[in-house]
Amino acid sequence: MNSSQQPGVTGRSKARRLELIAIGRKLFADTSYDALSMDDIARHAGVAKGLIYYYFKSKRGYYLAIIEDAVAELVARAAGDTGLPRAERVHRTVDGYLRYAQSHQAAYRTIVTGGVGFDPQVHSIRDAVREELIAALAHGAYGRREIPLLARLALLGWLSGVEGVTLEWLDHPELPRASVCALLIRQLRATLHTIEEFAPECPAPPPEPYPGPHPGVAPTAVHSP
Repeated sequence: MNSSQQPGVTGRSKARRLELIAIGRKLFADTSYDALSMDDIARHAGVAKGLIYYYFKSKRGYYLAIIEDAVAELVARAAGDTGLPRAERVHRTVDGYLRYAQSHQAAYRTIVTGGVGFDPQVHSIRDAVREELIAALAHGAYGRREIPLLARLALLGWLSGVEGVTLEWLDHPELPRASVCALLIRQLRATLHTIEEFAPECPAPPPEPYPGPHPGVAPTAVHSP
């Protein structure tokens, strides 16, 4: 249960809370935290402002609940699809990550940059997402979630680069998502080869054909988790 959730919420109350979170996800998809007041939120949701306070205690609590709910989808996608071929799995994971950022730009920027000022709870959410994504990549590449520290640092470096590339891409929507996805997958392939050089116990997976189109990019094989 996240810090903003009321204890003992069940039945209709739980459904109502989830409904408010779904409304909030739409409201904050492309709108910053500061741009909406509680009065604005209540008006858009068609509820009394006190109801939002009842479930989430504050605007910040409401926003954190929305972010946690949204990133849960991203984490579930990264950890799922284990029965797919590795190349298709990594493509779906990276493409799903980019789709999330594209569809929830305000929330994504909040997570990656730490929110308004220094918000330890937002940083905690970001760190949890990073750890789960790294674990999912490690499991796909090496068949286990626990990997040597050096390998973990290399994957963390790649993921930090993904965050930077994604933030920049959001400012340049004319660049197709498929091209950005292909770029990030190639960079991951290079990272996995580098890990193998420094940690031979973590060999790069064998190449597999890339499952999707590469607009503006020549076809290639992928070493993928």
